Amino acid sequence: MSLLDQTSRYVNLELREDDLIAKGNHVLCAYVIKPKQGYTGLEVAAHFAAESSTGTNVEVCTTDEFTKGVDALVYELSDLNDGEFLMKIAYPLALFDRNITDGRAMMVSFLTLCIGNNQGMGDVEYAKMHDFYFPREYLRLFDGPAVNIVDFWRILGRPLHDGGMIVGTIIKPKLGLRPQPFAEACYRFWLGGDFVKNDEPQGNQPFAPLKETIKAVADAMRRAQDETGQAKIFSANISADDPFEMIARGEYILETFAENASQVALLVDGYLAGTTGVTTARRRFPGQFLHYHRAGHGAVTSPQSKRGYTAFVHCKMARLQGSSGIHTGTMGFGKMEGSAGDKIIAYMLERDEAQGPYFNQPWWGMKATTPMISGGMNALRLPGFFDNVGHANFCQTSGGGAFGHLDGPTAGAKSLRQAYEAWAAGTDLISYAKEHSELARAFESFTHDADAFYPGWRKQLGVKE
Repeated sequence: MSLLDQTSRYVNLELREDDLIAKGNHVLCAYVIKPKQGYTGLEVAAHFAAESSTGTNVEVCTTDEFTKGVDALVYELSDLNDGEFLMKIAYPLALFDRNITDGRAMMVSFLTLCIGNNQGMGDVEYAKMHDFYFPREYLRLFDGPAVNIVDFWRILGRPLHDGGMIVGTIIKPKLGLRPQPFAEACYRFWLGGDFVKNDEPQGNQPFAPLKETIKAVADAMRRAQDETGQAKIFSANISADDPFEMIARGEYILETFAENASQVALLVDGYLAGTTGVTTARRRFPGQFLHYHRAGHGAVTSPQSKRGYTAFVHCKMARLQGSSGIHTGTMGFGKMEGSAGDKIIAYMLERDEAQGPYFNQPWWGMKATTPMISGGMNALRLPGFFDNVGHANFCQTSGGGAFGHLDGPTAGAKSLRQAYEAWAAGTDLISYAKEHSELARAFESFTHDADAFYPGWRKQLGVKE
């Protein structure tokens, strides 16, 4: 089997990555690719770059010298194990689409070229993007976040630097609660915590009409604030197929929360609603925290998937699009898939410059995106998570970790806060629990984790075997 030989046009292994970055005229992408049996790595890489840019599977008469000047070029091809290759491609900036309204860039164009049809070609067994690099000239054309965790800290009266963990939850069960029981669950958690979010399937179900539910939740927020004297935050799901439906939901929610509208985040299922959904929310509601939920992303980004792109790539794109916060998994400390090494995702979201798997990315002052931590977390798992990442400046949402507490969601919320306070003070969790009943009861609520992480806890806390 053979392909049209495109190696002479779409491969240049003499190019140096440092030079490409210094000149700033290319987007760089790193893939792990496996050619199908019977094809060489070099010819498949050339075909991949051609399909990603100016080429096709035959020579065409309309190609001119200008066209060749914007070819995507394979500049590195390294043999890995089991027939895989690390392939790096340089994409000229001129290839990427721009808005006719404001000249800005769009993520859909980046995905069309760099993910597009190339992974499904007949000579490609599989390919997956593991990292990318945007030069300053291209990065500045993306919206980036308008608000982030700093705005949450401001709402909550916290320091604006190193303000610490936002104590949050996801109302459980995720579906099946009617408006008043849902709002009451929010209220009970808010008596001890800061932040409540819709779970991603919640919207406008027949048994829980959005307008009725939002009115009840807005009232619950007012009651919780009156009782505690503290501000509270709610994240409301506005995901929909139609941008106008999203706008209608967002406008209704903000109108209903009224004087507390600044304390509302708007949740968008960014993977399922796509780049259009995310950008609609970012631009129509720039004053709100844009809560990017990743429902469905695992179908593409899971380590078991050999095509698409990684969770790291997905989160990096979310920052460019303007996500205020995005779910980053639990880095192996909760129920969600992942490992401790996934902390590089958080670093790429938070820092003004960070090293990815293959590229070091400066952000040139673009606002940070807040990691949203959820998925099987409870008070007992938090200290290890904080140790792994090195800080606690997250919005953390425990569903079962709050509503699974033996004494209910208010105590569950307090136990989460107490776990953070113990870690921040450098105090052993069991010692802190001796003086804080909600945290002590978390050990009895989540005995499997208590036994795994804190052997001997029963004796130390005076709990019978």
